[in-house]
Amino acid sequence: MDVEWSGNWVAGRLGVELAGDGELRELLGLALRRNPKRAHLLVSNVLGKHVPQRPSVVHGVGFELGERVRNLLGEAEARRAVVLGYAETATGLGHAVADGLGVAPYLHSTRRPVAGVAQAGGFEEAHSHATSHLLLPEDPDLLNAAGEGSPLVLVDDEFSTGNTVLNTIRALHARYPRDRYVIVALVDMRSEADRGRLAEFAGEIGARVDLVVRARGTVRLPEGVLEKGLNLVAEHDAQDAERAVHAGHAPGGGPVPPRPVPARVALDWPAGVPDGGRHGFTPVHRAALEAALPAMAGRIADALGDARRVLVLGFEELMYAPLRLATALEDAVTAEVRYSTTTRSPVLAVDDPGYAIRSRLVFPAHDDPADGPGDRYAYNVAGAGFDAVVAVVDSHADTPALHAPDGLLARLAGHTDQVLLAVVPSYVPSPAPHRTPHRQEAAMLPAPLRGPAFSSYAADDVGWLLQDLSDTPLEAPTEEREEAIQSGGAHYAESLPVEYQPSPRYQELFKTALDTSAARIARAVGTVTETVLAERGPRPVLVSLARAGTPVGVLMRRWAQHRHGLDLPHYAVSIVRGRGIDANALRWLAAHHDPADVVFVDGWTGKGAITRELASALEEFDGFNPEIAVLADPGGCVRTYGTREDFLIPSACLNSTVSGLVSRTVLRSDLVGPHDFHGAKFYRELADSDVSGLFVGTVAARFGEVADSVDAEAKELLAADRAPTWEGWAAVERISEEYGIHDVNLVKPGVGETTRVLLRRVPWKILAKRGAGPDLDHVRLLAEQRGVPVEEADELPYTCVGLIHPKYTRGATGADGTAVTAK
Repeated sequence: MDVEWSGNWVAGRLGVELAGDGELRELLGLALRRNPKRAHLLVSNVLGKHVPQRPSVVHGVGFELGERVRNLLGEAEARRAVVLGYAETATGLGHAVADGLGVAPYLHSTRRPVAGVAQAGGFEEAHSHATSHLLLPEDPDLLNAAGEGSPLVLVDDEFSTGNTVLNTIRALHARYPRDRYVIVALVDMRSEADRGRLAEFAGEIGARVDLVVRARGTVRLPEGVLEKGLNLVAEHDAQDAERAVHAGHAPGGGPVPPRPVPARVALDWPAGVPDGGRHGFTPVHRAALEAALPAMAGRIADALGDARRVLVLGFEELMYAPLRLATALEDAVTAEVRYSTTTRSPVLAVDDPGYAIRSRLVFPAHDDPADGPGDRYAYNVAGAGFDAVVAVVDSHADTPALHAPDGLLARLAGHTDQVLLAVVPSYVPSPAPHRTPHRQEAAMLPAPLRGPAFSSYAADDVGWLLQDLSDTPLEAPTEEREEAIQSGGAHYAESLPVEYQPSPRYQELFKTALDTSAARIARAVGTVTETVLAERGPRPVLVSLARAGTPVGVLMRRWAQHRHGLDLPHYAVSIVRGRGIDANALRWLAAHHDPADVVFVDGWTGKGAITRELASALEEFDGFNPEIAVLADPGGCVRTYGTREDFLIPSACLNSTVSGLVSRTVLRSDLVGPHDFHGAKFYRELADSDVSGLFVGTVAARFGEVADSVDAEAKELLAADRAPTWEGWAAVERISEEYGIHDVNLVKPGVGETTRVLLRRVPWKILAKRGAGPDLDHVRLLAEQRGVPVEEADELPYTCVGLIHPKYTRGATGADGTAVTAK
């Protein structure tokens, strides 16, 4: 069956003629620009920009051009070459050419300025709607890494007049002179007059300039074509507006029926691999990405379910990452997979088989562009019959505007049954040479663990920067551990206590406490999250201190999503008193996010030991802010908190069964090597007792009712003096001496820390503030079960304090305050 050429509509109305190689009409269609400088647009069918195409075809076309360049240059010259692509349309094509070349680094121009990265060049694109191109390599020597003679390969989608490419060469040649250039394009559409200019230009600069293209042809434009094109666009805009008014919605976007919130797919992008070529992409990066693609595609495939026709939709300059995810997905599923990207380019849409742009979706820019807000477009998506769309953006563009009612995700949801969102971490260039080793080390680290394979939390709730030690015997009896810890024979992080199995009475106590305190916790969650967004926003990366901080981090992430439509990244890392934070986890975070965006999260403060431990550990790492955000700060140790009351946080009542079934963290030299994360266990066998989801869900259900209170409290806190007072530390030192303990590490202040003493250590006695009410019901029950006395005390700055048995040995006997009660 003959298929109508997608340039007939324009050709017939404007008299535009396309002539050239036999496959030219298969490669190109025609559309009308919304651009006063040029009427027509050559629409590529194989570029993956405006027309959804099989990803293997898109990548294959560029790859084949790269192989031709390699054959042209020869092996030795190919190894010295650098490939440069043009934003935004040819970023993916240039990357594919570099893949075909195989041995050369790649850089593409960008319209996104990046703070801290020196500009290595720039140029203008005269006919474009957005002209300024920046060159921002992380390595300032990238464009001349192999010396003055190294070839430069310039890749664009079309070679029409040659002005853009020649202007680029002229600008770069003045700064990085070389004797050979290769221009690569899908199509060479120069006129006869323009063809002679290339040889003249090569002679002018004294260099060889070669041209490698897929097809050749010309566009013949009649007199007055620009005016005719503008009139035709205006005519169709008027018709569209009239149809929209009659249909009851605004022109351009169309109505958006209610749809479920798009699901997020956790890619676990490989550490140290850039999201694209904006700052340079090397063959080493390519190899690391290739190795990770099957697993990432598998995660997308699992989330797609039984979808049969799928579009992977990239985002403006971010073309290569979604393209490679799409090629891997194409290999992994039986579904039909297509690929295209959103664009800045305004083009008229006409639903006619003889026109290249059949439909358009309009939505606001969502990456805070340097040239200000404006409309963006996705073409040939609406009405194309996709039953699933996978939108791929970088983290810089994962903003409230993306998730807004008129944003891209909502527009997509109006035209497909399923929308998935996959976020590639925006690459943060190293600000100084000494940061490079951290990136290299991070590349050897695995992806974060996620539920349901590790933890009972959903995959997008938290990524655990830990190694799974679930099959390793680590538990020891509490008394045995206590003796080893206090004698100096072992560190508390080298083993695990036997998980406390709550009695039916204790479980009921937890549920009662949760129901009673849910609104108070929700208010504290909202207050601390709003404070973080105001002072560390707009896109903080939440990093919980495992494991007590993890439920709080999950709730903070839920608040940001509920109140602001933000999907904040959230990870859990290990910190060990006396040994510091997991350095490999920090390296992984620095490779994937801007360290300045990282906000450390914990459940509560006691005397502030972990606060001091974190500050000390971060002295060796650039860019991280050591301040911790906590739900409750009774010790007066931090600036960022939800409350300074010492009250019952039900997540402190239990161990793993309220923390995603994950144990406390383990650091032991025979288990954790120099390139390993700290370890932890996933107690799958405790699933029947798991209340992690119940805790988070119950608190999150109260978000709506506390919103006004949160606004008022957050406003008051932001204006207040929140400097740490460290009154908790002073109280602990006083209690340590008053009770003859002489070791602050054995004094655990606050409801949360006292609960930990009763669950995981050998408690000596509990000090309770006189008149403390239901907040201590679970403490009294645990103390009763373990035969530990509870003493009421006056002038206690905490609701309670747990005292660990001083100088404990299993040979000690009696109940006189020097030994644990015999069992």
